[in-house]
Amino acid sequence: MFVPNTDRYPFPEDTASHYLVVKKNDGTVFDADYPYIDNSKKARRGKSFARLLLKLIVFPMSLIYLGLRIKNKKNIKKHKQEIDKGMISVSNHIHLWDYISVMKAMHRWKYNVIVWAPNIRGENGKMMRDVGGIPIPENDVHATMALKDTLQNLLDHGGHLHIYPEGSMWEYYTPIRPFKKGAAYFACTFNKPVLPMGFSYRKPSFIRKYIFRQPAALTLTIGEPLYPNPNLSKAEQEIDLTLRMHKAVCELSGIDPEKNIYEPIYNNSKKKAFR
Repeated sequence: MFVPNTDRYPFPEDTASHYLVVKKNDGTVFDADYPYIDNSKKARRGKSFARLLLKLIVFPMSLIYLGLRIKNKKNIKKHKQEIDKGMISVSNHIHLWDYISVMKAMHRWKYNVIVWAPNIRGENGKMMRDVGGIPIPENDVHATMALKDTLQNLLDHGGHLHIYPEGSMWEYYTPIRPFKKGAAYFACTFNKPVLPMGFSYRKPSFIRKYIFRQPAALTLTIGEPLYPNPNLSKAEQEIDLTLRMHKAVCELSGIDPEKNIYEPIYNNSKKKAFR
């Protein structure tokens, strides 16, 4: 397994924390009245234009820029009926463009993704909204309930939602960090399957290494759907599903779950040395 050099990235001590600086704050308030999925005419036009750009420009660029390869696409075709009924997908979060890779793999469906709220307020907020970004409200019970209702409506009507259980993006990081239980909570609450995916790395070509300054090429591997265990209590279901998701993402990323340096479930987890 190729392990890229990540010494240039200032990863924080908390495994779920962000290290990239969001320079802008447009003051948007994510409360109970915020349209977590905006279906206005203006928003629909923006999303349609974004999908056109993705298909014509960004997806082809991802093959060149990232060296993206997608493996096990047969699992998408195999489970099309389940996907059509609404599904949550999860993966490790290792690149600013990794969601683009997920969208390319699942290009037949319109995708949405849970996003850190400051990113939606920031300089790239409109772009993130146009590709399905949904902010997570903070410290507001009514806003959280509004988000939950929005996601239930999305999934009940065959929508698709991507969640990064690690909680933040760490570029080209190899170990799979501990998972928060949010993805399992939504899957168990709405009785939806989870499609695990895993990013792994390949040695970069000359062009990607010296022209694009990329320390690795990316491979995205698609797994088999995981289902909540109906024989367990709600709390036990969430723990059980989180454990199985973490194990699956480890394996899909080419990592032996028994040798991964992190515990599977986040508990104020701190960064560890792995080289």
